[in-house]
Amino acid sequence: MTTLKKGDKAPNFSGKDQDGNQHSLADYKGKKLVVFFYPKANTPGCTAEACDLRDNFDRFHANNYALLGVSADAEKAQFKFKEKYNFPFPLLADEDKSVIQAFGVWGPKKFMGKEYDGIHRTTFIIDENGIIDEVISEVKTKTHAAQILG
Repeated sequence: MTTLKKGDKAPNFSGKDQDGNQHSLADYKGKKLVVFFYPKANTPGCTAEACDLRDNFDRFHANNYALLGVSADAEKAQFKFKEKYNFPFPLLADEDKSVIQAFGVWGPKKFMGKEYDGIHRTTFIIDENGIIDEVISEVKTKTHAAQILG
């Protein structure tokens, strides 16, 4: 699991979103950035989490936050997910897992008695200067915006 913690410098990530546009940490300098990692597009928990963030997007925007979703899904899957639920934020298609591994959210998981490697649902709140302000590893998918905004 992640070794990053509050006060650490955020990894200088770079990845493509659902439209093939490049995003990196430097693009968000001067804004607070919420990077939320989710296991798979269009699954119930991931949909609930992203929809809750979408429904509170105006609150994030009003508080100078940018949002960025990340999973290992292909660009096409991210595009369909974003389009289906009308998300106002980009979704990185991190197929090579470079961003996922930079943030340390890839590792062993258990589901229905089976062990496998996958993405741990984790959210990082990064301040205007690229420093991690908070790490949320116990994500409440239906009320995630409240966990972040208070």
